[in-house]
Amino acid sequence: MGERVQRTEAPRHQLPRDRRHLPGRGRRQAEGGLIVTGTAIGLLVVVGLALLLKWRRPAWYWLAFGIALAALRVLIRYASVMDACGLTVPPSRLRLAWARIAHRPIPASRPPRILSLRPTRTGLVLRLGLRPGQDAFDFAASTDRLRHSFTMQGVTSREIKSGVVELRMTGYDVLKRVQMPARVIREGLRIPVALREDGEVHYRDYRQVPHALNLGATESGKSVYQRQLVKELAALDVALVGIDCKEGVELYPLARRFSALADNADDAADLLDVLVERMAATYRIVRREQRISSDVPDAEITADIWGLPDHLRPTPIVLLVDEVAELSLFANSAEKKRRERIVTALVRLVQLGRAAGIYVEICGQRFGSELGDGITMLRAQLTGRTAHRVNDEASAKMAFGDISPDAVVAATQIPANRPGTAVAGDSTGGWVRIRAPFTSLRQAVNVCNANAHRTPDLPELAPFRPLPPTVSLVKIPAPTEAPASV
Repeated sequence: MGERVQRTEAPRHQLPRDRRHLPGRGRRQAEGGLIVTGTAIGLLVVVGLALLLKWRRPAWYWLAFGIALAALRVLIRYASVMDACGLTVPPSRLRLAWARIAHRPIPASRPPRILSLRPTRTGLVLRLGLRPGQDAFDFAASTDRLRHSFTMQGVTSREIKSGVVELRMTGYDVLKRVQMPARVIREGLRIPVALREDGEVHYRDYRQVPHALNLGATESGKSVYQRQLVKELAALDVALVGIDCKEGVELYPLARRFSALADNADDAADLLDVLVERMAATYRIVRREQRISSDVPDAEITADIWGLPDHLRPTPIVLLVDEVAELSLFANSAEKKRRERIVTALVRLVQLGRAAGIYVEICGQRFGSELGDGITMLRAQLTGRTAHRVNDEASAKMAFGDISPDAVVAATQIPANRPGTAVAGDSTGGWVRIRAPFTSLRQAVNVCNANAHRTPDLPELAPFRPLPPTVSLVKIPAPTEAPASV
């Protein structure tokens, strides 16, 4: 038997017991620490940038971060919020019967179906399909609770069609710093004048709402709203007629775009009489061109100026009355007769002027029955209502008392540090908060001067055409004084 030879194994590499002393591990730990530190610093920078944008530029913050966070928040909280607000329906009998047959738990109440969730530049638009037994009024009554539950700035509800409700949610306070969209729709006599609290543009459509009332206390932004109207109307083919009872300080700087102006009650009475005569003449033109017979197509039969041919259609007129209360005051019998002329002419214009292409915009601080006979009749014909900040509830009731009690409360809650904020409504009872963009007198003057060529020359209004200044507006340097002789 041979001897068994025991081979000696080669010495193995002695590994250190402490893994922390492995070659290169310290370097990897240092690199990992730098990555974590860099990530933390980056997150802090992003959070700081987001907070800065939210404070200084809320619109940019909403587009960069707010849309994603708000959409995620709405989708996660949707079912629980609807249940807490009482906007769910119990399970149907069929589902209950199926649960009993299958020995399953009782089904939970069902919230409305989410049809779509669409982001906008100011918020989110959520369309819901109503369940059987639900009403759109329930959602309108729960908008304030939905606003708090979804942590949004504002929520408004409206019915799109039967069974579909739209919740328009605002992500930030759009009325704090008004920025009108770059693209707005201007067609016919429809002009943008302000921004709504839901982020949409508020339009003034004279063909749909021919006459309007604009109330507001001193320094409430009423004059800024009027300048915005004039600035937008200046670019249209309309005749502007103004009555400014503050000696013309508001409208006379814009005189190059006005076809007629009156700065006192006597001239205003004569001007209104001329407008009433023009209205009657326009109706005679419409009546002459109707020619209703069996061979005339239905589309050519008209009862207003908009159905007339272009070469026969009279120029539309927009009448702006500032400080209307001054036209209703009187101190003697002669002024009382003048007041009756003015009020009678205004009532005729707002009752009959729409079809003749005459639209009335009345502005003032108060417009109640204490101004005398005929005022309530005149106010009833003013479909559009806009109330800026008022000093008492009675002034708000003059605009919305016969329309919506909620609008009266909203008008009295407008803060004094937000001039231009107003409550806009109509005779249907609907209302919304708006704020007009700041328009300086210089901006309005520049627009009116640039569109002075659009001012129509109406012969009947020629006596009231504002005259150009007869003195030079160029500053003359003061003469230097000669040194005193010794």
